[in-house]
Amino acid sequence: MQDLDIRGARVHNLKNVDAHIPRYSLTVFTGLSGSGKSSLAFDTIYAEGQRRYIETFSSYARGFLGGGLERPDVDEISGLGPVISIEQKTTNRNPRSTVGTVTEIYDFFRLLYARAGTAISYLSGNPMVRYTEEQILELLLQRYEGKKVLLLAPVVKQRKGHYKELFEQLRKKSFLTVRVDGKLREITYGMKLDRYKIHSVEVQTDKLTISEKNHDRLLASLRLTLKEGNGVMMIQEHGTNKVAYFSRHLMDPETGLSYNEPAPHNFSFNSPNGSCPRCKGLGEVRVIDIDSIIPDRSKSIYAGGILPLGKYRRSLVFALIEALCDKYEASIKTPIAKLPEDLLTEIVEGSEEDIVLLEDRFAELRGVPISYDGIAALLMAQFEEEDTSREAEKWMTQFTRSEVCPECHGGRLNKEALHYFIGDKNIGEVASMELTHLATWLEGLEDKLTPQQRTIATEVLKEIRTRLSFLLDVGLGYLSMNRMSASLSGGESQRIRLATQIGTQLVEVLYILDEPSIGLHQRDNVRLIHSLQKLRDLGNTVIVVEHDKDMMLEADHIIDMGPKAGRLGGEIVFSGSPKEMMRAGTLTALYISGTETIEVPNERRPLTERQLRLTGARGNNLKGIDVTLPLGTMICVAGVSGSGKSTLINETLLPILSQHLYASLKEPLPYNQIKGLEYVDKVVAVDQSPIGRTPRSNPATYTGVFTDIRNLFVGLPESKMRGYKPGRFSFNVSGGRCDTCSGNGYKKIEMNFLPDVFAPCEACHGRRYNRETLEVRFKGKSIADVLDMTINAAVEFFAHIPQILKKLQVLQDVGLGYIKLGQSSTTLSGGESQRIKLASELAKRDTGKTVYILDEPTTGLHFEDIRVLLGILNRLVDRGNTVIIIEHNLDVLKSADYIIEIGPEGGKDGGQLLFAGTPEALAKVKDSPTAPFLAEELKIAARLKKKAR
Repeated sequence: MQDLDIRGARVHNLKNVDAHIPRYSLTVFTGLSGSGKSSLAFDTIYAEGQRRYIETFSSYARGFLGGGLERPDVDEISGLGPVISIEQKTTNRNPRSTVGTVTEIYDFFRLLYARAGTAISYLSGNPMVRYTEEQILELLLQRYEGKKVLLLAPVVKQRKGHYKELFEQLRKKSFLTVRVDGKLREITYGMKLDRYKIHSVEVQTDKLTISEKNHDRLLASLRLTLKEGNGVMMIQEHGTNKVAYFSRHLMDPETGLSYNEPAPHNFSFNSPNGSCPRCKGLGEVRVIDIDSIIPDRSKSIYAGGILPLGKYRRSLVFALIEALCDKYEASIKTPIAKLPEDLLTEIVEGSEEDIVLLEDRFAELRGVPISYDGIAALLMAQFEEEDTSREAEKWMTQFTRSEVCPECHGGRLNKEALHYFIGDKNIGEVASMELTHLATWLEGLEDKLTPQQRTIATEVLKEIRTRLSFLLDVGLGYLSMNRMSASLSGGESQRIRLATQIGTQLVEVLYILDEPSIGLHQRDNVRLIHSLQKLRDLGNTVIVVEHDKDMMLEADHIIDMGPKAGRLGGEIVFSGSPKEMMRAGTLTALYISGTETIEVPNERRPLTERQLRLTGARGNNLKGIDVTLPLGTMICVAGVSGSGKSTLINETLLPILSQHLYASLKEPLPYNQIKGLEYVDKVVAVDQSPIGRTPRSNPATYTGVFTDIRNLFVGLPESKMRGYKPGRFSFNVSGGRCDTCSGNGYKKIEMNFLPDVFAPCEACHGRRYNRETLEVRFKGKSIADVLDMTINAAVEFFAHIPQILKKLQVLQDVGLGYIKLGQSSTTLSGGESQRIKLASELAKRDTGKTVYILDEPTTGLHFEDIRVLLGILNRLVDRGNTVIIIEHNLDVLKSADYIIEIGPEGGKDGGQLLFAGTPEALAKVKDSPTAPFLAEELKIAARLKKKAR
C-alpha cells in the first residue's frame, strides 16, 4: 500500500502545501494556533475522504444526502483509504445518552441480566420461581396429598372496577364460583362490584381431593386454571384461608407477585418496558421549590407574595385561595409569614376537600363545589405541556429544582428491573460503579455464578471486559456507565470514541484525532499514547493534531505548520522524525529541545487578607473539603482527571458567586459556608464553547467592535446626508445589505445530484453590501473593506479612534492579529475562539475585584500561544483581579502564584484536598500525582535560566 501524499492544498490559509504521511505511522500535526493544522488534517484530508465515500453512492442515494460534499481546494490526494475523524465537538446533549450507551457496554449488561440474572421479589425478598405443568403437578401431589383444595385462577389483581362484563363472560363459560377479595361467591346474573374500591378476583376452576387416582382430572383442571389465570394459579385448602401460588412465569410463591419474562429491553431506561414510571428513565425529577414560589414571606398574597400568581386580580385561582383563607379565618391581605402553616400547605399542594367560593365571587359558580389541586400542580401541569414555549419553560424553571427520583433513587429503571441480581448487584448498582471498580468486581464474578449462569455469561463477559479495558487504557477509569454524555468534556468524549474505535478492531483505516490529550493528567498521557500506538499496530494510519510534548516525542513522524499563524502561516516548516526535529530551528523545535521555554516568575505574588474561604464543599465526589482562594493572585486548580476540579470551581464556586452578584438561578452543589464575598464585585467565566454557530458570526460582531465601526460610518457626512442609520451597515438586516445573497457574500447553487456549489454573489461579488452602502467611505475604505482587514491592519487604520482601537488592541495582544475582522466564526479553531472571548472580557473595564474563571484555556494552544496567554492573564492579576484556572499544563502550573491540588485519584477515590500552596512547595510533596512532573519542569526552567545568565 502506498503512503498518503497531498499535493497543492489551498484550503483556508494553506499556501499550496505538499505533504507526505507514511502509512501505518503515528503522525503528529503541530504548530501555532491558526497555522493551518486543522485545515490540512480535517478540512483537506478528512473532507476529501468523506467526499470520496459519498461519491460511491448512486446519484439517487446522494440526492437524499443533500447532493454530496464540496471538493476541498487541493490538486491531488493519493493513497487515501477510509477515513474516520474523532473530534471534540460532537458531544451528545441528550440526557438519555450515557457513557454506557455510547460505548455499548450497557447493552451487553442488559443482555447479561436478561439471560443470567437471578430475580428476587421486591415484596418478600424471596427468589422468584417458575414451574412447568409437570413440576406444579408433582408439587401438588407432594404437599396436598389427601387434602381437599380449591383451584383458583386470578383474573383481577388489585384494581378498581365493577367487572359486570367479566362475571357475565365467566358465567357463559359455565364457571359457578368466584373468590372476591378473599371470599367465595356464587356468580349470578347481573353481578357487579363497587367500582370505586380496589378488588382482587379469582375464578374457581375446580374443587377436589388431591390424590394419584385423580391424576387425569387434576392435570386437566391444572391446565384450565393456568390458561384462565394467564400462566398463574392459586391453591386454597378447603376450610382455611391459606393460599399458595404457582406459575409458569417468574413468581414469588409467598405473595403471588409475578414478573414479565426478562428481555434486554426490560433493562433499558430508554424503553417504556424498563424505565422508571416516575422519572421516565432520567433518574431525576423536577419538584416545586416552595422558597422560590414564596421568596418574601413578609408580603401578603394580595400584594404578590406568591410569585407565579403575581398581585391580586379577579380570577378563579385567587377566588379559591380566598375561600381557603376564609376556612382558616385568615385574609389574603395578611403577611404570608403570619398565615397558618396548614393553610399554606393547602394553597401550595392542594385541598383534599372541594371548595365552595365566597358569596360575592363568580355568581355563576355560587354554591358549586370546586376541586383545588394547588399552585404546585398548576405549575407542573404547565411545565409538562409539550407546546410550552422556551421563554415560558425558562420562567417556570425558576420555581422548580431537580431532585433524585424518589422511586428509583437515580437508578433510572423500574422496580422489577432493579430486582434482578448477578453476584449481589443489580444493573443500576453496576451502572453507577466507577469503571476501575467495575473491572475489579468483574474479575471474580464467574466464581459467584451457578454452572448454568456461567455457561450463559462467558461470551458476554468477555465482550464487556474487552471494551472496559480500552476505556481504562485511555484514562477514563473514574467515569461510570450512568454518567451523562452531556456532562463530559470534549477530551473525555473524544477518548470514549477512541476506545470504541480500538474495540472495533478495524484495519487499513486512516484515523484523524483533534487533541485527544485535552483534560488528561500527565500521569495518564502514557496510557493514551499507548492506545494510539495500539491503533496503529492493528494496521492503521493515525494522524493527531496535538501540542503535547510527550505525544510529539513518541510519534513516528511530525509535520510542523507555520512559521506564524493566519496569513503568515499555512506552510510546512518541518516534516520528519522527532529526532530530526530536535535539530530543526522551528519555533516548536526550540520549545521541544529546551532551547526556548516559558520562564518561571522570579517571585510569587504575596498572599493578603483578601481571601475567599469555602468550607464543606461536598458536591459529587468532593469529601467536604475546605479551600482558601487568595484573591489578587493567579490560582491553578490541578489534579488527575475526574478528581473534582470542575465540581469545586464550575459547579460550586462559580454558581455561589453568580447567585451573590447577579441573582443567578443555577444552584451551587452542597457546601457549608463561604466567607470573603465582599472582596468580589464581578465574576467572568471563559469556557471552551465556540463563539458562534453560524457563518454570520465573526470576531467583530462578538467583541462588539463592529457596533462602534458602524456608528463611525453613520457619523460620516455622506451617511448623514443620505439619512443612514446603524442598520444600514449591518449585513444581517435588509436595507444596506445585498438583497441577492441576503448579506452572505455567496450564493448556494443546488446541483441536485451533484455537490452544491458556493459561488460569489454576482451582485455584490462577495462584499455583502449593496452599491449605495459601499459608496460611504472612511479614509478611502468602505465597510466591506474594513471587514476584510486583518486585526493588525485595522489597528493601524483606526489608530486615532480610541473607542475602536482599545478593543482591536486587545485582540492583537492575545495573539490574534492575523485573523480578519469579518472572518466567519465557524472557521476559527478552539484556541482562537477562547482567546476572542478572553479579549472581549479584557476590553471591558475591570474593577480590580473581578474573578476570572478559565477552564483549560491552553486547549488548542502552542507553547508560544501559552506564553502570550500567560502575559495577558498576568496583566489582569497585576491590576488586582483574581484568575482561577483549571489546568493540567505544566507551563501554566509553574507560572501560578498558588496551586490547589485535588486527588489523589479520579471519581470516588478523589475529592480530597491534597495540597494548597506555591508550585515550589508542591514539587516537594511525596504523595502528589502532579509533584514529580512539576518538579522536573521547574528543574528544566532553572537550568535554562542559569544558562541564560
